[in-house]
Amino acid sequence: LKNRVHLPAVARTLLPVALGILTLLPHSLLGTPAEEEHVRNSALLQRAKRSWVWNQFFVLEEYTGLEPLYIGKLHSDMDKGDGSIKYILTGEGAGTTFTIDDSTGDIHAIQRLDREVKAQYILRAQARNRLTDRPLEPESEFIVKIQDINDNEPRFLDGPYQATVPEMSKIGTSVIQLTATDADDPTYGNSARVVYSILEGQPYFSVDAKTGVVRVSLADMDRETRENYTVVIQAKDMGGQLGGLAGTTTINITLSDINDNPPMFDQRLYQMSIPESAPVGSVVGRIWAKDRDIGVNAEMKYSIIDGDGRDTFDISTDPTNLFGIITVKKPLNFENKPSYTLKVEGANTHLDPAFRHRGPFKDVTIVHVSIEDVDEPPQFDLPAYYVELPEDAEIGTMVKTVSARDPDAANNTVRYSIDRSSDPDKYFYIEITSGSLMTVRSLDREEVGWHNITILAMEMNNPTQIASVSVAVRVLDVNDNPPSLMHYLEAYVCENAKAGQVQIHQFLIQTVTAVDPDEPLGGQHFYYSLAPEAVNNPNFTLKDNQDNTAWILTRRGGWSQQDQTVFYLPIFISDGEQPVQSSTSTLTIRVCSCDQEGNVMSCNAEAYSLPASLSRGALIAILACIFVLLVMILLMLSLRTHRKKPYLCDEEENVHENIVRYDDEGGGEEDTEAFDIAAMWNPREAHHHLGKMRQDMLPEIESLSRYVPQACVMGGGSGDSNVHGYVLAKLLEADMDPCAPPYDSLQTYAYEGEGSVAESLSSLQSGTSNTDHEYDYLNDWGPRFKKLAEMYGVLETNSPPLW
Repeated sequence: LKNRVHLPAVARTLLPVALGILTLLPHSLLGTPAEEEHVRNSALLQRAKRSWVWNQFFVLEEYTGLEPLYIGKLHSDMDKGDGSIKYILTGEGAGTTFTIDDSTGDIHAIQRLDREVKAQYILRAQARNRLTDRPLEPESEFIVKIQDINDNEPRFLDGPYQATVPEMSKIGTSVIQLTATDADDPTYGNSARVVYSILEGQPYFSVDAKTGVVRVSLADMDRETRENYTVVIQAKDMGGQLGGLAGTTTINITLSDINDNPPMFDQRLYQMSIPESAPVGSVVGRIWAKDRDIGVNAEMKYSIIDGDGRDTFDISTDPTNLFGIITVKKPLNFENKPSYTLKVEGANTHLDPAFRHRGPFKDVTIVHVSIEDVDEPPQFDLPAYYVELPEDAEIGTMVKTVSARDPDAANNTVRYSIDRSSDPDKYFYIEITSGSLMTVRSLDREEVGWHNITILAMEMNNPTQIASVSVAVRVLDVNDNPPSLMHYLEAYVCENAKAGQVQIHQFLIQTVTAVDPDEPLGGQHFYYSLAPEAVNNPNFTLKDNQDNTAWILTRRGGWSQQDQTVFYLPIFISDGEQPVQSSTSTLTIRVCSCDQEGNVMSCNAEAYSLPASLSRGALIAILACIFVLLVMILLMLSLRTHRKKPYLCDEEENVHENIVRYDDEGGGEEDTEAFDIAAMWNPREAHHHLGKMRQDMLPEIESLSRYVPQACVMGGGSGDSNVHGYVLAKLLEADMDPCAPPYDSLQTYAYEGEGSVAESLSSLQSGTSNTDHEYDYLNDWGPRFKKLAEMYGVLETNSPPLW
């Protein structure tokens, strides 16, 4: 057998041991003779020979040479060296990672091989006739294994790491275990054998070289001194020998807290103060027993263990469980006790049995609480008052005396008053200094049965300090109201009713009942009888049932509406209390038409009272005529009212100013009297008589022209006279024209009165002045004031006329 496998030269030189192992591996016969003719001739005569003998190929990873890496050689015993055999390589990496020389069978690696990526490749080889492409050998399979070299350092895949260990841990306490992984082959050499060492973190921690367990190497490490540590761990392959590859990682180690420190107050004595007016539950202050520990190991519980304020104050822990909150437990009073002393203890709530020898884990301090004086309102001797008073009490009766005092040391004087909102009708009065409550109005239990009075007490020196108390006054009943029938009663009797028949009331059947606003203690008891004037009446009688009711009975029969329709029966009622109260009520009894069962059909007596000659229809006709007559009268009055409405020249209503007249004496420009100009709004009411003057303006025209010569009015003269005459002529023309719309009002200003140049000539206010009046200025006012100037003796005869 000449078929053989050629191993690479590198493998023969570097791996003699591997070659020895390979010789022990079994050989594989992967085919039968390839030539078709030989197979046909000898298949029946002998067993097929093995033409291929394969072993595993080995090649080192990470080859960095420039030439392709020689793997091995394939050769068939049928190969005569004439190039008629063609070698074919298929399988994993064939053509991309591995190539084969199809003539010689040499296999080379054309890419860099990495065992950590792929440790072996499975390939298939075949020899074919180059001319016919027929297989000379069956296809066989072989393996190319990648041989490991130390090309990967150890790695900590989960780093950096976080770890905690309790403070004060003993030496050797395990903190964390680290594991470094090496991608190299652990079954070949020392490439993957890792050794651990500590590079940083001594002398506090150490690491086991084989297992990677990090342990405490220093005793009594205190978290309160140092809490965090950084440890650097190295992992090195090749068993830690020189030339091995190494990787590092970091561990952040934190010391966890344990309760190894007792609490301690930072003050041996706390000074606090609170006003005496602070309500129950108010916070006085807080204290803190500091603990170097943290978390639950620093949580505290506070308690008052001694002192004179144990019953007055309380202490609790705040939500953080660190501070003690002192609060008021009972009302404070500076005048009774101005200060308190408390002995407070603060203790840890979570203890560690291993460190009890470091205790006790508690501390004590003293708290001094001072009570601040506050100006308090007065205090009544009772929280509320209750009084009973009969309703017939005389005005001025003293109801109750209330008492209040100033609780402060000053003991200021107190004054009393009634809150009027509690006594709006002012039934009571309180004496301001003594606090005596008295009545000022008569009481009536039937109107107001209870009076809830609020009494106010105020300090004289500080009116803002006011206290109040309630006084409940119950008004006791006195028999001061007479009884009366419960309702306005009307009874009826049927025509032809028999004597002794019980009459039926419209509201209360067969009975009459009385009511009394009074409420005697023993209950009401009424006595009924007919009034003295009705005792002997022949028609009705009364029976007292002795149960606060009475029956009305008839004494006769044969009732008729034609004879009499209504009867009035006076009933006398009295109560049984002292003093006895009584009253007389009248019961109205009607005679009605009833059916056979006694039901009322009609109590109307009109048919009997009308004259025989006047029927009901005639009465209705008379009433209808009266109604029609009233409607006609109202219609006529309405039409007459509409006719009196003035007819306007314009379709739209004109609004004009008034003509204002000013009297010759009075308020001058400030005294006006408006004219009614409604007559000027309807020109159709006026007849076109040119010679007729406007009546509403005639007095004004006369006053204007009283002292004006007629020649001036008709036109004539010159200068100012012509102007005056022209104005008067235009005024007369406007008065004569009833259709001239009064767009502007004409205002005539007289020459006297307040606001005018002449001022007031009234002597009404002359008595208020002691100075002599001089009227020489009347000479300057012209002929209109000539007569007035003569009356005051200041007329100058030689004064020239103004007009």
